[in-house]
Amino acid sequence: MAYNFAPLKQKITDTENWLKKEFQGIRTGRATPTLLDSVSVDSYGAKLPVSQVSAITTEDARTLRITPWDRSQAKAIEKAIAQSNLGISVALDDQGVRVMFPELTAERRAQLMKIVKERLEHAKVALRAERDKIWSDIQAQEKKSAISKDEKFRYKEEMEKIIAEGNKRLEEASRRKDLEISQ
Repeated sequence: MAYNFAPLKQKITDTENWLKKEFQGIRTGRATPTLLDSVSVDSYGAKLPVSQVSAITTEDARTLRITPWDRSQAKAIEKAIAQSNLGISVALDDQGVRVMFPELTAERRAQLMKIVKERLEHAKVALRAERDKIWSDIQAQEKKSAISKDEKFRYKEEMEKIIAEGNKRLEEASRRKDLEISQ
């Protein structure tokens, strides 16, 4: 009987996708609408992402234009972005909301790199937790005599290879983001 590592591989893929999405929300030198994905607006009693209550376009490399579908929401959008602590300036005008991203300072780059490291560590912790869960399952199967001692250690070795490959991909994503921030 071969051990099914499909759930582990799926968890690694999910964690990698989560990390990439988190990294998209970390601003580098260019303004993109995905930077506002984490901002929620109080819209008629419900918290909704900015992208669900407005159109977000890029005016230039450091400016986004937010055009609310309901003009009365402009003030709420401005407030939500100002409170999001993204280090950006917000201006309300007759067309909607303009979001200006300042040049990255060396200090801000260092802060962003620290955030990248924290998110990477969260992803690694998730993989370690999944590894522990799988290892416990393998040991339990051995205790029930469903697998032999040799199979147990073979499965452990295979599991460690899968986890190492997942960690390598997470590290690579982190390295790319650090490089993007430092430029």
